[in-house]
Amino acid sequence: TITPRIGDILQKLAPFLKMYGEYVKNFDNAMELVKTWTERSPQFKFIVQDIQKEKVCGNLTLQHHMLEPVQRIPRYEMLLKDYLRKLPQDSLDWKDAEKSLEIISTAASHSNSAIRKMENLKKLLEIYEMLGEEEDIVNPSNELIKEGQILKLAARNTSAQERYLFL
Repeated sequence: TITPRIGDILQKLAPFLKMYGEYVKNFDNAMELVKTWTERSPQFKFIVQDIQKEKVCGNLTLQHHMLEPVQRIPRYEMLLKDYLRKLPQDSLDWKDAEKSLEIISTAASHSNSAIRKMENLKKLLEIYEMLGEEEDIVNPSNELIKEGQILKLAARNTSAQERYLFL
């Protein structure tokens, strides 16, 4: 009889996850380089824009495509957890699948960190555009802590003026 298994296969492929780790480690730098060259080189900007218009790109930006590999590991982790939930504990694949999940979970924690940074940079870019692109706040070291409506009290009188604050 044939016993279908995936845990053993995933363990054999696990060393290749190091490539994702390297990709994730260099992700911030790569995003920064794309941003820098888009600003510095009109030729680079136009080439990227032309490529993004291609049907094969599915109306997604280069940055979206760069994020795909970062999101792949968390997807593997989610699918493997689901597989283990449905797999009988006496299955021949149980131990291998559990070991695979352990390896993938480690890679996923690095990947999730990069996703959070990406979401933070995306939010900063939206704020930068809202503020009329006057002061460049889009930097991997910057982080949006809080935003919202506040009342500014004037020093001379008690009148309050509404303001929107980004911290």
